[in-house]
Amino acid sequence: MNLLGPYALLAMAPPPVQPGQAQPPLWVNLVPLPLFAIVVSIMLVTTVFYCLSLQKALNRCSPECRAMNPGMVWLLLIPLFNIVWQFIVVLNMAKSLAAEFRKRGIAEDPNPGQTLGLVMCIANLVCGPVGLICWIIYWVKITGYSSMIASASPVTAV
Repeated sequence: MNLLGPYALLAMAPPPVQPGQAQPPLWVNLVPLPLFAIVVSIMLVTTVFYCLSLQKALNRCSPECRAMNPGMVWLLLIPLFNIVWQFIVVLNMAKSLAAEFRKRGIAEDPNPGQTLGLVMCIANLVCGPVGLICWIIYWVKITGYSSMIASASPVTAV
């Protein structure tokens, strides 16, 4: 059983060469490298699209309803820092969406996406596959909220 999970590619090393045994060709040692590069590239591209979706949702909220600057979601790309930052983004996204929905008179959950977002953050720390599923559901939910804001008529000052 592989206990390393997603980090198995990082731990792959060629077996040690015994005395009198021929050294394997260099390409044998580099086989996992392209696969690792592909996996990291896919993760990076999906995270960029996720950040774009979050930024778009915050941009659609009026400035007085925003709990955070839309550009701050890009801090999720910083390794290790994003472990804490994802909680902050989820909480501020819920506050921003709730304020915008109240302002526009859209009946919705008092903290839109907050519960699912916090479950996602905790699941990302505890159980990767569950976190991935929650991350996808949260992303779809925030995109749906963003579409609700875009399709609702803007509030005009009286």
